[in-house]
Amino acid sequence: MPELYDLVLKYKPDLIWSDGDWEAPESYWNSTSFLAWLYNDSPVKDIVVVNDRWCNNCSCHHGGYYNCADKYQPRTLLAHKWEMCSSIDKLSWGYRSNMNVAELMDEASIIEELVQTVSFGGNYLLNVGPTKEGVIVPIFQERLLALGRWLDTNGEAIYESKPWRVQMENSTDTVWYTSKGPVVYAIFLIWPQDNVLELSSPVPSPATQVTMLGFAGTLKWQKSSAKVILLHVESQSLGCNGHVLLKTNHSAIVGSCL
Repeated sequence: MPELYDLVLKYKPDLIWSDGDWEAPESYWNSTSFLAWLYNDSPVKDIVVVNDRWCNNCSCHHGGYYNCADKYQPRTLLAHKWEMCSSIDKLSWGYRSNMNVAELMDEASIIEELVQTVSFGGNYLLNVGPTKEGVIVPIFQERLLALGRWLDTNGEAIYESKPWRVQMENSTDTVWYTSKGPVVYAIFLIWPQDNVLELSSPVPSPATQVTMLGFAGTLKWQKSSAKVILLHVESQSLGCNGHVLLKTNHSAIVGSCL
């Protein structure tokens, strides 16, 4: 506990992520005493955020945001802010010298987890285990840099976004929605068959415009029924390789290429 007070006083963190809550009640950890000081008297009392792991039976009940469980995926909108904690190493949260590539998340899986989490209004925490010397090994660097490149193009649909009225298209797990102000984004994780994407959730109007993040040209689209948009996309002409981001603005649609 003295070290925790010292960390706050010295580094003034915006966020404190507590763990190990299942082992004892708050009376053992003195967590309520610390949290009372943190929110009333500490130098970060007006800005600090904490998670929900401060004693047993605390998760999913108390905290600025909920972790609930490792790799938690509620698959529905929650009234309280939550976080999905994941690890590139699917078998460990720390570094393992004997890990192999088959035991690590690939780029597509990381992007899929991120998109699904944000669509349901969650934060995404992606863990990498450093070596005992504090080194992030090359395979982890590769995964993080790949995610960064995807976000360079598609981050507009992730950063500062909020859930839309629909989280996924027709209850599938290949098209996911986020929103930001008047803008709605549809992110499709699998290239559409015959280069045609059908979206029934957006409601187009005569003023609908279609573009794609990462692509300067105009995309062809049509309204095939009362609520269906057919977006004609040629992957070869876009130089795409599978992951694409689509963005809708009320009745407008815009998208992006990985």
